[in-house]
Amino acid sequence: MFIGVPKEIKNHEYRVGLTPESVAELIANGHNVIVETYAGAGIGADDDAYIAAGAEIAETADEIFANAEMIVKVKEPQAVERAMLREGQILYTYLHLAPDPEQTKDLINSGAVCIAYETVTDRNGGLPLLKPMSQVAGRMSVQAGAAALEKAHGGRGVLLGGVPGVKPGKVVIIGGGVVGFNAAQMAVGLHADVTILDRNPEALEKLENHFEASAKVVYSTKAALEDEVCNADLVVGAVLIPGAAAPKLVTRELISKMQPGAVVVDVAIDQGGCFETSKATTHAEPTYVVDDVVHYCVANMPGAVARTSTYALNNVTLPHALAIANNGWKKALSDNRHLMNGLNVAFGQVTYKAVADDLGYEFKAPEDLLN
Repeated sequence: MFIGVPKEIKNHEYRVGLTPESVAELIANGHNVIVETYAGAGIGADDDAYIAAGAEIAETADEIFANAEMIVKVKEPQAVERAMLREGQILYTYLHLAPDPEQTKDLINSGAVCIAYETVTDRNGGLPLLKPMSQVAGRMSVQAGAAALEKAHGGRGVLLGGVPGVKPGKVVIIGGGVVGFNAAQMAVGLHADVTILDRNPEALEKLENHFEASAKVVYSTKAALEDEVCNADLVVGAVLIPGAAAPKLVTRELISKMQPGAVVVDVAIDQGGCFETSKATTHAEPTYVVDDVVHYCVANMPGAVARTSTYALNNVTLPHALAIANNGWKKALSDNRHLMNGLNVAFGQVTYKAVADDLGYEFKAPEDLLN
């Protein structure tokens, strides 16, 4: 198969779809790989590293999209990239379609076969291609929130860990999944006052057993959520409904009741965000203020630590890329139900139910499309 890796063009996105090591694996399996010049610069991989791995180098993205049978990316294709997709071409990347009707419409019109990292599952019901980026984003959320709390950045002027004689900052984490767990690890490590809210009894028990007295674990009722958020210095939104838009758990009214200079970090912004006041921002301008509350809503947080993120991502995306390249997308999906769950759009049909429901499209079962 002819596989193409374009340079990411989303604002301040430094990751790349394939590392030189991943390219070498694909080539060892008999495939051809073409990489856009400077695509790996953000992770310290120059064109020579890709050439040494066996790849060809393209001068433009147009050349990649015109020739490749499968496009491997990190972030969702931007409008100019979507216009270059063609019918039957495989797109393998993060998509996050539910809060993005324009992208969904363009992908439908392209006729491309669009496999989304974030909805591929595993035998335990997890999201293995989303997990490493959730780990990175969870850890970064506290790092970013701590910086935003500094007075120079509009925050309350609170040091999360406090100092002897001064109490630590209060961190509230909404959601106890992968993002929430990793955020809590970081916040506990800084010796902050940490509370984690969740509704899943198994998650609550796991969190309680892991953190013991170093973090409080609370069942998330409306009253508990309001009480914790209103008294927080930093709130991390870490909720996820696979493939669907994130629920707006924190209303505009509740934001207005928070302490002036408090910070919210919405890690769910890729799926539309879980704060009613959230809107996607970039690393160039990561924050804005609503009702004296600083909002950090960067939609590609892991892009800031591109090398760590790219290698972590390739560890989980490469095996499926190999399966698709070796067997073709139809057989690869037919052989692996979990990879089939990643199919979101194909030949003008929406093949992921949560996306179809959220955006008002007719749902086409992927099994029916394969048959």
